[in-house]
Amino acid sequence: MSSSRSDRGSTVKEPTDGVLRPSDHADSDEPEITQPRLGAVGWARWGWRQLTSMRTALVLLLLLAIAAVPGSLVPQRTADPNGVTQYFTDNPDLAPVLDNLSLFDVYTSPWFSAIYLLLFISLIGCVLPRTKHHWKALKSQPPRTPARLSRLDDHRSRTIAVDGDPDATASAAVDTAAAQLRKSGYRVARYDGRGTFSVSAERGYLRETGNLVFHAALVGVLVAVGLGGGFTYTGQRVLVEGQAFANSLLDYSSFNPGRFVSGDTLTPYSLTLDKFDVSYVPPGQPGSGQAGDFVAHLTTQAPGGEAQDGDVRVNHPLDVEGDRVYLLGNGYAPTVTIRDAQGEEVFHDSVAFLPQDANMTSLGVIKVADGLPQQLGLLGFFYPTMDVLSSGALTSTYGALEYPVLTLRVYEGDLGIDDGTPRSVYTLDPSGMTQIAGGDSGTPALQLMPGDTQDLPNGLGTITFENEAPAGASGYDGSVKRFASLSIHRDLAGPWVLAFALLALLGLLAALFVPRRRMWVKATPKGDGVLVEYAGLARGEDPTLAAAVDQLTERHGASLPASSHPDTGKVD
Repeated sequence: MSSSRSDRGSTVKEPTDGVLRPSDHADSDEPEITQPRLGAVGWARWGWRQLTSMRTALVLLLLLAIAAVPGSLVPQRTADPNGVTQYFTDNPDLAPVLDNLSLFDVYTSPWFSAIYLLLFISLIGCVLPRTKHHWKALKSQPPRTPARLSRLDDHRSRTIAVDGDPDATASAAVDTAAAQLRKSGYRVARYDGRGTFSVSAERGYLRETGNLVFHAALVGVLVAVGLGGGFTYTGQRVLVEGQAFANSLLDYSSFNPGRFVSGDTLTPYSLTLDKFDVSYVPPGQPGSGQAGDFVAHLTTQAPGGEAQDGDVRVNHPLDVEGDRVYLLGNGYAPTVTIRDAQGEEVFHDSVAFLPQDANMTSLGVIKVADGLPQQLGLLGFFYPTMDVLSSGALTSTYGALEYPVLTLRVYEGDLGIDDGTPRSVYTLDPSGMTQIAGGDSGTPALQLMPGDTQDLPNGLGTITFENEAPAGASGYDGSVKRFASLSIHRDLAGPWVLAFALLALLGLLAALFVPRRRMWVKATPKGDGVLVEYAGLARGEDPTLAAAVDQLTERHGASLPASSHPDTGKVD
């Protein structure tokens, strides 16, 4: 038996095991085919192609959105430092774990920055090659007219009866079609061949331009947020009526700067809260007790400039030297004076009491660190319109000052501030102190109205609730100052982010709604007539293509001799 034979033109091997195989079959004892090894450059090129693919960019964009979710679930140090401190207090076991994962600093964490930078590089790698390719396409001519337009789905034709030269008539018809297409925004090119005259037209490059503008604008947003965020800062300050603020690091209650912000970069100016006005719906009317308009009247002054008046309302910030001043909250700030047993003043200040309900029942803390035998802490409630519930508890029934009362519980001992540990001015930790008034101390809590003075327990001295009204105030004789919580924000990236976002929106609209299509008109002399064909081809989905071909056929047909007539069916 021969070792090989011909079967339908192919050679078959007959190995010793009796199994027939094609001649190109690789037996197991033959060496396997191995691909060439990729060197460092090959692997780098492969990694770059993977990173700069549109699929990778979409995945990174999705990861960035997912990575930003913890920032809305967990308090962030840059936006809510007090919330982070409270989270550690409430969750002593979980908080250190989250802190090690940078979940309290999500937007500056290494893993969020890595996704951000990879997305930035990926988008640039996607946009640049496509921009180069698109630029070449913009400079190129429309493609040649297909030989058989009748094979296209959107095809129309008509016949022109010619008395003279058919070639001249066909050429003139194509010239007319070219002029009409050019007027409609198409790029046109003539392609005349043997016995045929045609024009090729194309439009819709704005679609790809919009696509590129959209992705380039996303890169712009990333740059604006990443770079502009370094020059952004946000600070908070509580101002009592009559109190001034200077735009310096030492004068902020809390300050969250960008990485490029320092004390020297702050624009110098000052703010003074002259008066805070708020209106309430009078009793007996619908919505009684609800607050109406809030407005903080400020005086602003820059070095070497004149003082200017300005108002800050909710959602209506005030622009001062490039900063925007927002109104975050407001409340009452009773003015309290404490004197020791010898009558010497050891404390005098207007203390901001934080509202606890819609009727402005407010909670505040007064701390006296020096001047008395022991440190003193007072935990108080302020009731603008005090009333007594059936349970005997006090409450406020109206937000305006109708019957203001201040109640205070008094503690003496260690305030916990001597060891350098930062403490909030709005909270009091009585764990290392002894209660000497209010609660279970055996001494009633202090209760004062504006102008009242009472003795402190244990002969420590006296406390006075001052009847102090700001200049120009009117209304209840026992006036109490108000405070405004202001947020001062500078965002150099904001205008750039807005501009790039609008640019991205415009690019997206162009990419979605501008059709990309090609149109052809071909005239072929046939005997004593001319056959004119119209066809269109869409690049992508274009439900209006058939209507566009019909419109071209009708408009061009109207410019042809009256003896022309549309054909029925397709031309084969």
